[in-house]
Amino acid sequence: MTLPVVFWSTHIQHLLGYRAPEFPGSAWIPPVLGTIIFFYGGWVFIQGAWREIKAKLPGMMTLITLAITVAFLFSWSVDLGFIQAESLWWELATLVTIMLLGHWIEMRSIVQAQGALQELAKLLPDTATRVTEQGEEEVPVNELHEGDIVLVRPGENIPADGILHKGKSDVNEAMITGESIPVKKEEGDEVIAGTSNGEGSLRIEVTGTGEKTRLSGIMRLVAEAQSSKSRTQNLADRAAQFLTGAAVFAGLVTLIGWQLAGMPVDFTIVRVVTVLVIACPHALGLAVPLVVAISTTLGALSGLLVRDRLGLEEARNIDTVIFDKTGTLTLGEFRVIFMSTADDISEEEALMLAAGVEAESEHPIARGIIKTAQDRKIDIPRPEGFRALKGKGVAATIDGVEYHVGGPALLDAEKADVPSKLSEVSNKAADQGQTAIYLLRNGSVIAVFAVADAVRLESSEAVSELHKRGVEVAMLTGDSRAVAESVAKELGIDTVFAEVLPEDKAKKVRELQAAGKKVAMVGDGVNDAPALATADIGIAIGAGTDVAVEAGHIVLVKSDPRDIPRIITLSRAMYGKMIQNLWWAAGYNIVAIPLAAGVLAGWGILLTPAVGAVLMSASTVIVAVNAQLLRKIEL
Repeated sequence: MTLPVVFWSTHIQHLLGYRAPEFPGSAWIPPVLGTIIFFYGGWVFIQGAWREIKAKLPGMMTLITLAITVAFLFSWSVDLGFIQAESLWWELATLVTIMLLGHWIEMRSIVQAQGALQELAKLLPDTATRVTEQGEEEVPVNELHEGDIVLVRPGENIPADGILHKGKSDVNEAMITGESIPVKKEEGDEVIAGTSNGEGSLRIEVTGTGEKTRLSGIMRLVAEAQSSKSRTQNLADRAAQFLTGAAVFAGLVTLIGWQLAGMPVDFTIVRVVTVLVIACPHALGLAVPLVVAISTTLGALSGLLVRDRLGLEEARNIDTVIFDKTGTLTLGEFRVIFMSTADDISEEEALMLAAGVEAESEHPIARGIIKTAQDRKIDIPRPEGFRALKGKGVAATIDGVEYHVGGPALLDAEKADVPSKLSEVSNKAADQGQTAIYLLRNGSVIAVFAVADAVRLESSEAVSELHKRGVEVAMLTGDSRAVAESVAKELGIDTVFAEVLPEDKAKKVRELQAAGKKVAMVGDGVNDAPALATADIGIAIGAGTDVAVEAGHIVLVKSDPRDIPRIITLSRAMYGKMIQNLWWAAGYNIVAIPLAAGVLAGWGILLTPAVGAVLMSASTVIVAVNAQLLRKIEL
């Protein structure tokens, strides 16, 4: 309807130098269609203005309604001969259309953000195959209970959180963790609801259904993030209210000023309409929501779940990051950190033999040695005659040769001497609070392994990236000073808090805050929750239903410490776009409103309502485009 209004507008015909076809009633095309556009297209703004006025909080809708209502009444006054001027039907029509476009863009961004929840919900299948003593049965997913065994065939999505009871397969967890490479799952491994099974057939014991699944926890966090309001959004809302007041005041001053100057009423009304049109703050309403919607989406795609937008916004000011050590900077599992061997045996062979001897042991240190061998893709031999040596270690025969693996107590029992080359490694391990484990062959020490909680490969890069951003890094741990200093030295950490009791972690956060630091706390356990809640920004490792997740502002789905500098990068980029958009949306009014009011009329410079509509719509388009540029940042 706007197109014919514009086409038959005398102003546009004169401007573009054409003549629209004339026929009986053609002169009434702009007023008739313009009236329909005002009531049909403008009704959403009129309703919004009524709600704002009832709430005594006039804002964007009030100003939009003022502009289109004044243009509507003015145009009919012209067409009915009460005022000698050009009617504003084409300006009214384009104004409503442009406003609706902006309104649609805003609603679309919100729907897209909510669509993330809908897409997450689609990951869960509607039914599951439950295995009972009587056989298999197809049941709705909401009828599953903890302890049930479900069959997941190749290519199906896993219906509930659980433990792999039987079978093995590669599971695609990209939709939950962002990790593109499928994860190998074997008996005893955890599986997550909504992830996609590969080519194997799995039987899974259900451990979490409905609201207790990790997927539901993620959906809840996304919903909370969408409903939370950032500080900059509050600033935008206040700016819109201020702009509404300023525009109304400027309109009144324009009306009174030109009437006192003796100008015709139609000239004065055109100036007032132009002021109200040009000040329309719809772009201001888009300035922050678009940026927030895009930034939270970018974060989710990168494995950063924003639970509270304010946390993401404040992350730009962080100057100190405290990491909990175990499970955050480290794996929380034993690994061989370094080793040394006798001259007649290679490190790979020694690790193969030690892992073979320990193959049937369930001790955490034994599992650490085995896992290290597996990480290095070493084939572990099958031991014979495995036996535990109580309090000393283990023994087994491999290829007809007996080997012993154990700690210092094993050396005493076997009366074995440690060669000087190997004792250097064991002394170094002791200095760093690590455990020295020895491999003996026929009573002689042939290798020593320093075993400790292994530092994540990603941790060093995370610390380095934080330093590049001017952020200090501290570490908080209950471990001994020697262990803590060893990890800190390896990673280049600035400050170490060692031997800290769980209940004292929050106290250390407050100490740094008292020194004027803006602190982010990164942790993964229940005992980290008070510190996460105390910090300026709480960042929880792992997207579950843990207390730590509930206390955090942001959750790292992939448990990757390198995501911490990415949070800061995203926060700084997001805030920069918000400020840019606020200026694009409102800053031009500093010049535009006085021009619309006619302060340069003496020099022949007057803005028409049409030009005002163009300027206003241009700011909306610029804000939308500028927000989309946020997608180009590299996290």
